[in-house]
Amino acid sequence: MRTKSLLPLIIALLTGAVAAAQTVSGTVTDAATGETLIGATVFDTLSRKGTLTNVHGRFSLTTGGRTAVVRVAFTGYKPQTFALDLGSDRSLNVALSPTLELDAVVVTAERVGSVQVSQMSAIEVPVEQIRLVPVIFGEGDVLKAIQLLPGVQAGSEGTSGVYVRGGGMDENLFLLDGVPLYNVNHLGGFFSAFNNDAIKNVTLYKGSFPARFAGRISSVLDIATNNGNAHEWHGGASLGAIAAKAYVEGPLWRDRTTLSLSARRTYGDLLIQPLLRIASRDEDVSLNAGYYFYDINAKVTHRVSDRSQLYAGFYAGDDVVYLRTLFDENDYYSYSTRDYMKLGYNWGNLLASLRWNYVINSRLFFNLTGSYTRYRNDLGLGIEMDYHDGADFSEESLSTDYRSGIRDLALRADFDYTPAPEHAVRFGSAVTNHHFTPAVSGMRMQYSDLDTAFRQDTILGESTVDAQEFVLYAEDDWSVTPAFKVNAGLALAGFLVQGRFYPSLQPRLSARLMLTDDLSLKVGYSYMTQYMHLLSTSNVSLPTDLWVPVTKRIAPSTSHQVAAGLFYNLLGLVDLSLEGYGKWMDNLMEYRTGSTFFSNSTNWEDKVCLGRGWAYGVELLAQRTVGSVTGWLGYTWSRTIRQFDELNAGRPFPAKYDRIHDLSLSLQYRPNDRFDAGLTWVYSTGNTATLALQQFQAEGSGDGYSFDNAVGYVDSRNNYRLPAYHRLDLSVNFHKRLKRGVRTWNISVYNAYNRQNPFIIYRSGSHSYTAPDGTRYASALVQRSLFPIIPSVAFIYKF
Repeated sequence: MRTKSLLPLIIALLTGAVAAAQTVSGTVTDAATGETLIGATVFDTLSRKGTLTNVHGRFSLTTGGRTAVVRVAFTGYKPQTFALDLGSDRSLNVALSPTLELDAVVVTAERVGSVQVSQMSAIEVPVEQIRLVPVIFGEGDVLKAIQLLPGVQAGSEGTSGVYVRGGGMDENLFLLDGVPLYNVNHLGGFFSAFNNDAIKNVTLYKGSFPARFAGRISSVLDIATNNGNAHEWHGGASLGAIAAKAYVEGPLWRDRTTLSLSARRTYGDLLIQPLLRIASRDEDVSLNAGYYFYDINAKVTHRVSDRSQLYAGFYAGDDVVYLRTLFDENDYYSYSTRDYMKLGYNWGNLLASLRWNYVINSRLFFNLTGSYTRYRNDLGLGIEMDYHDGADFSEESLSTDYRSGIRDLALRADFDYTPAPEHAVRFGSAVTNHHFTPAVSGMRMQYSDLDTAFRQDTILGESTVDAQEFVLYAEDDWSVTPAFKVNAGLALAGFLVQGRFYPSLQPRLSARLMLTDDLSLKVGYSYMTQYMHLLSTSNVSLPTDLWVPVTKRIAPSTSHQVAAGLFYNLLGLVDLSLEGYGKWMDNLMEYRTGSTFFSNSTNWEDKVCLGRGWAYGVELLAQRTVGSVTGWLGYTWSRTIRQFDELNAGRPFPAKYDRIHDLSLSLQYRPNDRFDAGLTWVYSTGNTATLALQQFQAEGSGDGYSFDNAVGYVDSRNNYRLPAYHRLDLSVNFHKRLKRGVRTWNISVYNAYNRQNPFIIYRSGSHSYTAPDGTRYASALVQRSLFPIIPSVAFIYKF
């Protein structure tokens, strides 16, 4: 009876404590555009409690008192302060105005990896800095900017591949407005699929992943796109060395419905068409060939009410290779021949999403997202040959096609809940239906003449695979004391494929201890599971790369990662961080020795083997995000090792991108609104490669020559280290304000001192020989480079 009598009292005390703690909630936006601001600081100077706006610009701050003095700030904007009487929960929508002070010319965002927050191994990269980073052909690229951060490595020369803390290219989760994107590369990886004009916010998680992220074992890159200007129409266009871009944004219904639309296309194929016509002008052959890629981003945002908003998002991007040849010969009589060949190769993404969020009350925020994602890889080749000579004729054709890809239908629900001043809780669930098409080929042959008609259709390849993925998560950002803060979470994931269910319980933990007002110590741990793999045969992204699921024979990949670091804010000017990490990975996938995408075996499971890997390293980052000079200096010392029972005789070997030293410097200078400049310098230990460094000789002779035929001997996998890689890139922008809009000329130089960096190294021949004159010719290693110094110019206009 005593226990029962205490229960109502406990409930009364708890509810009374919650009732006494009043909540201020609302949205923070840009006063000029109406765009929501992600990562804005909302702080009560009386209770010393604060929070950050979420990806939708929403915040909820429970103060713990009847009065509050709330300061809302975002770097590059004038802060606002509100004195509030909190007799009850209060709604506060804040529109911040950009500051005109020189120190805030570069508009940046708060880093989630800063001194105060509990999250570690994560960083927000300001979009304005991304746009100022000099890159190849002057085409700004978010992934190339990400490569400059410590713990992140590029793939091959000039590519936008991302390898994070020893992970593979397919172990990164790329989210576009919360929806996964599978192929994030164009032109074999030399450009990413992300158009800078459409991007609002970029956050990279290298470890200690929050529980709301699941599905990959290496990193998460979370990209939010622009909602569009809510007050007036703006836009712009640019013409660069290889691509043209345009964007427009504005209100479809003022202050209620907005549109953001951007598009990009390369135009090299259009420029070569006159040359192809000239080349075939005097022949019986017509030729039409080319390559291009394009991106389209669109987003419509509708404010139903102050508590409810709808978002519709769309992305389409493809790489297209085409070739059409026609040979048409006729004489003055009845004789004619016609040969026609057509090649089409398309690969890319399609993404559509519909999102609704709703403020249930001042402490509870709800977001529901439905999405469709498709990655396809289609190759088609057709040949037609017609012959006519009077009554005699023959017609024959051969067509073949290859298809692979993946389609997803997903539904996701997320909740943000602030039950008390010390807690910020997130929880939710998601379900995804995957439809995999690993590789399907079709062939059709037709023949006919006066006496015969023949047709045959053949389908080869693997059957499609359907799978269902489930995620249930919860996390709590808990301020245990003013100095000690913990973010603890748990994700329960599952994958159902071919009648087998793979469950996974994934704990996540990160903690922050404030040693002083400007210095904090952070630790983190995360366990991740990945249910799909990318089969790749090359060091660059190719359309022959296949996404495949786990199966009855292939188990999921897993990783454990621990990290610890010190974070220091130096005089409010520079953020310094020093992190160390260790990472252990199981069930990693590699092709067996001698097996490739083109191997004879029809089942991809027979071509691969599973192994394990581990990585460890130390990362140093110094970043400045205010003032006329901004940028960062990053350094990484790391090792990445792999071990497979069926490779390298079961012995451990360094991974392809095991780079011991990696140093990057990225600086941006903007003294006024008429001029800015960027500088990037990178240095890294060379990649590894497998080469026959020893040879056995077999002598021979003939025609006066004596030969030493060499049989190469490879002692271990990735046994050779390529020369070090380093490069300097420069760019300048000249801006001029016109009567309507701003005109910009961009001049950039890639690889400014023309460093001949190794792209590939191979042996020049299989034997050495001595010529009759006694000259000795020996087999040698040959280095090939890809990009020399490349200057480029771009014209940009914004209104």
